[in-house]
Amino acid sequence: MPTSLDDFIRQHGFVDWPDGPLVVAATARDNRERASPPHRHARGQLFGSTSGLLTVGVEDAVWVVPSIHAVWLPPHQQHWARSHGTFEGWSVYVAEDACRALPPSACTVRVSGLLREAVRRAAGWPVRRAALPPPQARIAQVIVDEIAGLQAEPLGLPLPRDARLQKIAGALADDPADPRGIDAWAAWAGTSARTLSRRFVTETGFTFSAWRQRARLLRGLEMLAAGLPVNAIALDLGYATASAFIGVFRQAFGVTPAVYRQRLAGSEGG
Repeated sequence: MPTSLDDFIRQHGFVDWPDGPLVVAATARDNRERASPPHRHARGQLFGSTSGLLTVGVEDAVWVVPSIHAVWLPPHQQHWARSHGTFEGWSVYVAEDACRALPPSACTVRVSGLLREAVRRAAGWPVRRAALPPPQARIAQVIVDEIAGLQAEPLGLPLPRDARLQKIAGALADDPADPRGIDAWAAWAGTSARTLSRRFVTETGFTFSAWRQRARLLRGLEMLAAGLPVNAIALDLGYATASAFIGVFRQAFGVTPAVYRQRLAGSEGG
């Protein structure tokens, strides 16, 4: 049974404090799947993993996040999350009034070494409503400053707004290997191939074929984290051969699936 990423945090009752000091929490390494259904809280949140892979969704995008990256969510942003494979994670909760200088929209960011070390230090602090002691307050400010300065990196799969395109996107997210071509998908969704093609680019920034390819690759990352063989992943995703999948994967991520899996298993994500 999936275990909520936020269950251990909710018992402390601080996720909906709108103010008060920054709070950092960490999970122990666990090979169970952890999942959080759609929810929101009053604090801004930066969260990621030190080992393993996360899938995170907001209203208009889904991200698959390796351990060298994290997700920033402004206060009151609805989101859901699921881990894949052996997972060890962390979360930083920032009081709403301290989020004014932080990104106003949900995004993925690359985690700096300084931020990772500061989070590691702060994860051992007790949860408190009172002001942090001066040494802790200085580290907390470093964390906030680092969040403010992190560069957003596009790792996700933007979702279309058109209901017909959403129907197609949902079906492809469930089964990225579905071999139907654009004409068949358009007929299934009750639109024309021309409209489907044009609106996919307008609403997601990707052509239909590029969007489907990206959906397959993101699912491939999840399957790699779950320990599945590369040959099985390639066939499950609809590639004719493992070498075809490896070639597309290398073009997208700069390394082979085997190297990516090795990095994913490392404590620092490579």
